[in-house]
Order: sequence, then C-alpha cells, then structure tokens
Amino acid sequence: MQTVLSEEFIGTAEGEKAKEVIANCVHCGFCNATCPTYQILGDELDGPRGRIYLMKEMFEGKPVSEITQQHLDRCLTCRACETTCPSGVKYSELVDVGRRVMERKVERPLTERVKRWGLKEMVARPAVFSRAAAVGYTLKPLLPQSLKELLPDRPAKGRAEPTRTHARIMLVLDGCVQPSLTPQTNSAAIRVLDALGITLKRVPRAGCCGAVRHHLNDLEGAKTDARRNIDAWWPFIQSDQAEAIVSTASGCGVQLEHYADLLADDPDYAEKAQKIAGLSLDISLILQNELLAVDARTLPQTSSPLKIAVQEPCSFQHALRNKASISALLTRFGHTPVPVRDGHLCCGSAGTYSVLQPELSEQLRTNKIEALQVSSPDMIVTANVGCYGHLAAKAPIPIKHWIEVVDDIFSESETGASLQKLEA
Repeated sequence: MQTVLSEEFIGTAEGEKAKEVIANCVHCGFCNATCPTYQILGDELDGPRGRIYLMKEMFEGKPVSEITQQHLDRCLTCRACETTCPSGVKYSELVDVGRRVMERKVERPLTERVKRWGLKEMVARPAVFSRAAAVGYTLKPLLPQSLKELLPDRPAKGRAEPTRTHARIMLVLDGCVQPSLTPQTNSAAIRVLDALGITLKRVPRAGCCGAVRHHLNDLEGAKTDARRNIDAWWPFIQSDQAEAIVSTASGCGVQLEHYADLLADDPDYAEKAQKIAGLSLDISLILQNELLAVDARTLPQTSSPLKIAVQEPCSFQHALRNKASISALLTRFGHTPVPVRDGHLCCGSAGTYSVLQPELSEQLRTNKIEALQVSSPDMIVTANVGCYGHLAAKAPIPIKHWIEVVDDIFSESETGASLQKLEA
C-alpha cells in the first residue's frame, strides 16, 4: 500500500517507519480473522487493516479526531495479526509510532491523562507499587470488585529460597508488579534452577523493564527504564559472571529482547543494549536447554498427574523469540497438556488494557476462560504475571505460572540435588 507522506512527516523517523511498514500491507484482511477486538466488535476500524488505513491517513495529513484515537486505543497490541499476516507486516512497529503521533495531535480529557499518568508513575515504579499493593491487600475486603480483581490471591508462604551459590550464575528480572502480586513465581524459578546447578540472582537496582511506559506512548520513559536496568546488570555481564538475563514474565522478556532496537541511536548504550537483548532468555528456554543434559532416569515426575490447559500469553506466542514449548516441558514431568479453543486470542489483560478498556477486557476474559475449559482441565497455567492476575480473578479452577508447577514436582520428590548430568 502506497503512502504519500505529508510535509510534516517527510524525512522524519516516525514518517519513514510508517511508510515502510504500510508499504508491505496488501490489504488482504487475513489479520482480521485473528484480531480479538474485530472478533468482538465486528468493526473494520477495530481490526488491523482498518487501523492501518487510519494511520495511513494520519501520516498523509488527513484530519484525525477522538474517534481515530479510540480505534487505536482499542488495539491490544497482542500481535496475533503479525503471526497471521502473509506479507510480514510489522504492525506493532506501526501502531507504536502511530499512537505517539496521535498523542500529540489529539488531547485526551483530563481524567484520561491523569489515569495514564498514574499508571506510569505507580505501576512502573516497584517501590511505589509495592506500597500501594500492601495497602490494597490490607483493605481488599472493603474494595469494589473492579479493584479486588487487580489483586490476585497470594498463596501461603512456600519453600525457602536456596542460599548456596553455584559457579554458574544467571540474572533474573523481578520487574515492577511481580514482586508484589506473584512473588512465588521467581522464587519457584530460583529453586528449580538451583536444582539444576544454576544460581538465579536478583539485582535490586533493576526494576521495570519499560514495557508499561512504552505501551503508554512514553518512549523516553521506556528508554530510561532500559538504561537503568542495563547499568544494574552491566558489571555482571562485563566481567562474564552472568551467562543470561532470565525473565519469568513473557511480556517483560519481549521488552528485553527489544532493547537493541529501543536504544539503537544511543551512542552510550547501543552496544550494551545489543548484548543484553542477546542474553535475554525466557525461563522456558533455560529449562529446556538444561534438561537436555540431564539423565531422564533422574528427572522427577509428578505424583499427581493433572490435565493442564496452557494459556500462552500473546507476548509469549506472538512476540517472544527466545522461548521453548511449555506444553512439552510439562509433559516431561508427567502432566498432560490438553487442547484449548482459540488459543491465539488474547485474554484481555494486555498490560494496562484491563484498566483502560475494562468492558472489552472483561469480554475477552470471559471468552478466554470458557475456551480454556473446553477439555475439562484440572488446572490452568500461564507465563505472564498480567495474564495470571487477570484470569485468576474469575477462573473457577486453580491457575499458576507453569514454573511453579515444576517447582512443586521438585519439592515433592526432593531429588533436585540428585539430578545427574549425562556424560559428555
């Protein structure tokens, strides 16, 4: 599709990026078949093809309004359309620049501006969010249902984290909300990798990955978050102490893999960002790679096999590169992953989407929970803190991060320390 940029955008990075991405779109409409919002609303402008056309008009200098902004806001940025697109259109790159331009051209109502500012300044700051969450959990019985749903029930205190240190060290990203809402997830990852001879180390100075600010059109804020994390991790990387940056939240993992692009024009951080992006691995890939070297006869098996519905977050299935099959991993430990319906469709969490678009988010969650139960599973597992919290609020069966399930198996068997490596 040809775009004739208006004078305002000729020669600009935003204009040239938009023109490049739009040029690959052949307007076939395959993307609408997998777009969650198009499936619900049935409006051409609430599907990728329609949104691309709206952005094309904007970059060509056509008038834009709150209506245009509304259609872009309704996009989940789930990237299911990218997986479907036969022409390889990088829709997420286009909607990133399109939303930033729209933010400048159409002023939001004061209430919306305050809400978005509050999300950036609270959610993306772990210390601030931790204090707010602590108050929320204390007052949870008194909160309205909409706020209760943002605070998933936390399990009783689990096993202690190991204190020993191994020669092999990896760094784990705690992120912004996970330490407060699902602290058990990284604790489980630390114990599992400890059993495999790896120390998974927290670095306190590292915080939000930058995805929250990025998706709220604060590009500079996202870059600041990325630089802070790079500075925190760099001493370990520079001295070859750490061999990987591990994420247990797929949304954060996608952002880490994006650091090289995010800071490509920063002379002080471009090379470091490239290195960090290359070292960023999802916990699933770490576990898969380590199990290749383990004698299968010593691998613990669950004493209570379950039928498990795997909810692959959009970030995991449509965007994350360095990952492995969750279903395959659970099978190795004796569980049975079962089919789910419409697994490609978003659950409606999508970062801050559940707060900014509550009605659409609720419909998507209802549909997802129904789809996850078509095979009558005993449990649902996921790979992202946002999806976990969003689904746990309404799911009628237990839900966990999948690494917690693996940790339970290691805990049952108490054989973690006796895993034997295959001889070279």
